[in-house]
Amino acid sequence: MCPLPLPASAVAASRTPLRLLGRGLAAAMSTAKRLKSVDYEVFGRVQGVCFRMYTEDEAKKQGVVGWVKNTSKGTVTGQLQGPEEKVDSMMTWLSRVGSPSSRIDRTNFSNEKIISKLQYSNFSIRY
Repeated sequence: MCPLPLPASAVAASRTPLRLLGRGLAAAMSTAKRLKSVDYEVFGRVQGVCFRMYTEDEAKKQGVVGWVKNTSKGTVTGQLQGPEEKVDSMMTWLSRVGSPSSRIDRTNFSNEKIISKLQYSNFSIRY
């Protein structure tokens, strides 16, 4: 079955939001004044408690990109990138909040630096 043809104005109008969405979070953040990148490792009861899922949700709410994954040592590790104030807020979340069933003993941050552009277009869970 073939779709019905749409008037050109309807096609153009329907593509505009998709085009803007396609540029995504990375494009929106690239206009920020200072972009920050930081690696992290979270110690405590952070595996088997949906920590990665909650981290992904919080990162998307905060407006940062990067990744999170479990390690063989029983920790969670990853990287955050985005506007400096949003990365700082996410660092606080990783140090003090986490998932509801988690227990954060400590969080180590390393390779903290100002960057000129983002390396990721979203936040993801790695396996």
